[in-house]
Amino acid sequence: MGRTGWIQNGAPFIEDGTAVPCWYAIQTRCRFEKKVAAQLQNKGIKTFLPLVKEIHRWSDRRQAIEKPLFPGYNFVHLPDSPGLRLRVLQTAGVNGFVMMNGFPVPVPEQQLEDVRRLLANEIACRAYPFLKAGQRVRIRGGCLDGMEGILIAENKDHSLVISIESIQRSVAIRIDGYDVVGA
Repeated sequence: MGRTGWIQNGAPFIEDGTAVPCWYAIQTRCRFEKKVAAQLQNKGIKTFLPLVKEIHRWSDRRQAIEKPLFPGYNFVHLPDSPGLRLRVLQTAGVNGFVMMNGFPVPVPEQQLEDVRRLLANEIACRAYPFLKAGQRVRIRGGCLDGMEGILIAENKDHSLVISIESIQRSVAIRIDGYDVVGA
């Protein structure tokens, strides 16, 4: 195998110009995730649909069901090829690839491997709003319910910075254990 490089859209390639398969996120119609995965697999395209088990209660029974961890999304593993992308896009229920600057965004394999490991070990997990350091957030619940500020993370210590803009002063509090959502 030759050296690996990167083409302009972020997808890796081997020195001879052949594209290396990558994972890509695709958006699906609501509640079509399993159907899309099955159709793509029938087309010979490798997919990953993270599913979590939930107990649903009806008036007469309880039943464990599997639901997508990320509703509306699925992952495909393929080289960056217009022909293969078209095969994915022509699948019923597929809305499109997750794109940036007009190109599908490769998903780091390690991130998907971490999700696989959580699910394989049956670690309790749930989808959570994507938050990043520097984002304005609001605390939900507890004695700090409704408090807003900027999320910071220093040495894995999650803190919320409350700023008083008129006097340009701030105070930081630790928010480990609090439910935080984007403001």
